[in-house]
Amino acid sequence: MRILVVDDEVRMINFIRMNLELEGFQVAEAANGVQALDMVRRHIPDLIILDVMMPRMDGFETIQTLREFSSIPVIMLTAKGEEEDKVRGLELGADDYITKPFGAREMVSRVKAVLRRVSSVAEPTTAIVEIDDRLSVDFNKHEVIVAGKRVKLRPTEYRLLYHLIENAGWTVTHEQILAKVWGYEYSDETHYVRLYVNYLREKIEEDPSNPKYILTERGTGYRFINFRKNRP
Repeated sequence: MRILVVDDEVRMINFIRMNLELEGFQVAEAANGVQALDMVRRHIPDLIILDVMMPRMDGFETIQTLREFSSIPVIMLTAKGEEEDKVRGLELGADDYITKPFGAREMVSRVKAVLRRVSSVAEPTTAIVEIDDRLSVDFNKHEVIVAGKRVKLRPTEYRLLYHLIENAGWTVTHEQILAKVWGYEYSDETHYVRLYVNYLREKIEEDPSNPKYILTERGTGYRFINFRKNRP
């Protein structure tokens, strides 16, 4: 698989390149967001590792532009563990983040986990599931149909919705969601669940502030409404 590393620090790029190549990945590099977007349009990578602090176009601007035309998974590199940077990156469409400084094992583990999430979604027994007259889910195309309009889901959004629907009527805990959607190595990242539930609600709920489909079980997790799964 091909990984695009975007950072203006040569030493950081060399460190990431060496450790990813040892794991069998192909690595391309860019020094800023402008170069990165140009490379993405010409040679689509499987994943992007994107630094936040860069000249010309920083990581936030880059991912905001990228998400206008691509759902390529992105891991952002943030300095000093700044919570605001992490949340902002996730809200703009990042799939994960790594806080500098980081070790090679952590970085490689995060890359593999994100790629695993993107490529290994279980296939449902029914291609299209009708929730009610307003909402249905096309699992083959990773799309939801809301009031007759198709809405594309990003891979992590799709995995989350899939697991919620598979357990419709039952409360799924934060820990269960993290393990199923992100992997066991993400057991402490509970804010991921909250953010992605909000993303889904924005796409499927008529009133995201008063959700009808994805219900919050306070202090425990989330529950997708029960419905007739065998609906014709």
